[in-house]
Amino acid sequence: MRLPDPDFWRGRRVLITGSSGFKGSWLALMLRRLGAEVTGFALSPDGDPSHFELIRLGALIDQHIGDVRDLAQVQSVVAHCRPEIVFHLAAQALVFAGFADPVGTYGSNVMGTVHLLEALRNQDSTRVLVNVTTDKVYAASSGGAHREGDRLSGEGPYSASKACSELITAASFQWAVERDLALATARCGNTLGGGDWAANRLIPDCVRAASAGTSLSIRSPDAVRPWQFVLDSLCGYLLLAESLSDDGAAFAGAWNFAPAVGGEPRVIELASTMLSALGAPEATVEKMVDAPPETAVLRLESSKARDGLGWAPALDWRACIEWTARWYRTWLGGGDVAAESERQLDRYLSGV
Repeated sequence: MRLPDPDFWRGRRVLITGSSGFKGSWLALMLRRLGAEVTGFALSPDGDPSHFELIRLGALIDQHIGDVRDLAQVQSVVAHCRPEIVFHLAAQALVFAGFADPVGTYGSNVMGTVHLLEALRNQDSTRVLVNVTTDKVYAASSGGAHREGDRLSGEGPYSASKACSELITAASFQWAVERDLALATARCGNTLGGGDWAANRLIPDCVRAASAGTSLSIRSPDAVRPWQFVLDSLCGYLLLAESLSDDGAAFAGAWNFAPAVGGEPRVIELASTMLSALGAPEATVEKMVDAPPETAVLRLESSKARDGLGWAPALDWRACIEWTARWYRTWLGGGDVAAESERQLDRYLSGV
């Protein structure tokens, strides 16, 4: 297992869009621990509680409130921090919300990417952009694992907008090469970890059900997804950025990050394990009615990242549940989740 290099990140100017979100806040915490100078750009934290606020991240990084749908705001923050490396995580990231608000979803996920690329095109400090998309950019398959060259598609506003973001990034490769800017996209499976409270996501729904003593409603109990721990995902993004900085031409393009094919549980198995780890009684699981269309089996082939970056997930799905449940048990018990987040980060970076 290869870990990020602190010598590379120490003193490096890094911009994270979407820094107030679940993955963005973990990424900012991780980069700060590695010694980077982190600037965040995001909407105000959505909902109460939020991982961003619980870990008091606003006092740890140079945080700017703004919207990627506003070109002037994006240009302003880029000019302000003159980043060497950019991680683009700002997005409307929920399937249900995409159907409810397609205009907002396309605005954030499509035009947000356009605005960031335009801001980077007109300044000379940035050498690397990692655009974080999703495993759901691929056209539906019969259950085989998707490779980076497979056809892109979208069955709803969220997946379609993220596929568009991939195409927009690819369409910028030519001018980016001329500008000495290395571009890559990171396609990641379903991410588990403490601090996620998004609506209609499995782990937050498990926590809410366990806390309230209610039954758990699941869209697709028998679906299969490439579940992985949040720090495993972020480690992949950081290794990709390091490699792009070393040789942009060799590492530009799309990269999958997911557990080994065949090690993915069904949704119902993951949910039951999480409820048990939270100390909750066995819940009555009800299949959700009127759910939007979803792929039954979604797998990613990540041999490119394993061979090219030396990346591999440190935790299997049961260990993901163990670490995630420990974080939520701390929160449910009124403990210090900022300290728990730091402990998990320390343990991970020490080579668990």
